[in-house]
Amino acid sequence: MSSYTSGDRLTYSEYLRLTELLDLQSGEKGCTREINNDETHFIIIHQIFELWFKLILSELRCARDLLMGSHVEESKIPKIVQHLNRVTEICRLMANQWKVMETLTPQDFLVFRDKLGTASGFESWQMRELEILMGLKNNDRNKGMDPLSHYRKLADENPIYLQGLNQLEKTIKEPSLDDVLQQWLERTPIQGSFITDENDQELVNDFVNEYLDAMIKLNKKSLEITSEHSSVDKKTLEDRFNANIKSAEEYLRPEGETNRSRAGLLFIEAYRDLPLLAWPRKLIDSFVELEESMVLFRTHHARMVERIIGRRVGTGGSSGVDYLDATTKYRIFKDLWGVRTILIKNSALPPIKNQETYGFSNK
Repeated sequence: MSSYTSGDRLTYSEYLRLTELLDLQSGEKGCTREINNDETHFIIIHQIFELWFKLILSELRCARDLLMGSHVEESKIPKIVQHLNRVTEICRLMANQWKVMETLTPQDFLVFRDKLGTASGFESWQMRELEILMGLKNNDRNKGMDPLSHYRKLADENPIYLQGLNQLEKTIKEPSLDDVLQQWLERTPIQGSFITDENDQELVNDFVNEYLDAMIKLNKKSLEITSEHSSVDKKTLEDRFNANIKSAEEYLRPEGETNRSRAGLLFIEAYRDLPLLAWPRKLIDSFVELEESMVLFRTHHARMVERIIGRRVGTGGSSGVDYLDATTKYRIFKDLWGVRTILIKNSALPPIKNQETYGFSNK
C-alpha cells in the first residue's frame, strides 16, 4: 500500500525537497541579508560539488566492497567497472563546472571574499574522505595538509564538525580502493600459475626474469638505432637506457624480492588480448581513467583560482595556487601508472605458458 493517504500524491517538488534545497543559498546559517548573483553563483557551484562528492563516495564504496575479499567472481568485475566509470564521468563534469566559476571576475569575487573568513575548500570533509577512500596517504600529501589534524582542531572549536571528523576517522581505518586492488592483482594467475600453487613463486620469478631479458634485448637494439641518428651523445643515451632497465628491476623486485602484485599487473597489461584478461584489463583501465579525471579536475581548479585571485594566499592560509598545483601531482594508483614505463611490444613478449588457462571454456 502507498504511504500516502487517499487523494495524496508525491509531487516533483516533494520528491526532491525543493523548498528546503532552494533555501540553502543564503551564505550563512540564519543569515537574512540579501546576497548578489555572484555570491549566489559561488555558493551553488560548491554545493553542487558537495552533492557530487556524496554520490562519488557511495559509488567508490560499492566498487571497493565488490573488489574486497579472498575471491572475486568474474561476474562482479563489470559491476565494479560501471561504478568507477560513473565516478570518472562525474569528475569530468565537475572539471567543466570550473568553467562556470570562471564567469566570476576577480573584482566580482573580491566583493564578498572577506566574508569567507578562513573558510577553505580543504575543509570539505567529503573531498578529503574520498581521497582517503581511494588510498591517498598523508605522506603523499603536500606538507602540513593533514585533514585529520585540521578537523580535530575544528571539532575542538565547534562540535558541529564532529560529524566530519568521525567520518574521516572511520574511513581511514577501512581498506582503501588501492588496498583491495593490490590484493586482487596479487592473485592474478601468471603463466597459468595461481598464488596458491606449490611452485608459484618459481614460475613468477621465471616470468619476471624472461620479461627483463626481453627488455634488455629490445633496449640494446633501440640504443643502436637511436645513437646513429640522435644529437645526444652515446654515453648519455646508454645511461638513459640502462636507467630504464634499472627502474624496471626496481619496480618488479623492490628490495630484491619479486612483487607478485606488480608482476600480476604486468602480466595483465602485457597479455591483455587473452580472453580471460579482457575484463581485468578493463578494470585496470577504469582505475587509470578515474585517477586521470581526478587530476584534470584538480588542474582545472588550479587554473580557475589563478585566473580569479592570482597567486595570493588562500582563504584558509594555504599557499593558494601553489598548493593546488601540488595536488595535481598526487598519484594514488602509482603501480598502474608505473607499469606503463616498462611495457614492451607484443612480438618481444616471453611466450605464454599454459595458455589454455586464459581461453574461453568449452564446458
